[in-house]
Amino acid sequence: MSDMFVGSSALAASGSSFGVKGPEILGTGEAGGDKGTPFAGLLQSMVKETAALDHQATTTVNGMLSGQGVDIHQAMIATQKADMAFELALQVRNKAVGAYQQMMGMQF
Repeated sequence: MSDMFVGSSALAASGSSFGVKGPEILGTGEAGGDKGTPFAGLLQSMVKETAALDHQATTTVNGMLSGQGVDIHQAMIATQKADMAFELALQVRNKAVGAYQQMMGMQF
C-alpha cells in the first residue's frame, strides 16, 4: 500500500497528475462550477497518460541505443516514470476489481 503512495507522489512531482485535483475526484466542486471528473474519464486519462509515458520511454531508450545523443540518465528516468505510472495504474485496477468482487458478494 505504501508503494502506491510513493509512486503517486513521484508522478505528481514529475508533473504527471493524471488530471486529478483534490475535491474534484469526489465531484464536490464549487457551487455552480465544475462537478468533477467522472470515474470512467479519470481512468481513461490515466491509461492514456501511462501509454504516453511508455511511448516516451521506448523512444528515449531507442534513441540511446541508436546513438542519437540521448543520455543514459534520460533513458533511465523515462523508464522509471513509465514503470511507476504502470504500477500505479495496476494498483488502481486491483482496488477496483476488489471493490467489484466485494459488492458482488453482498447479500441484499
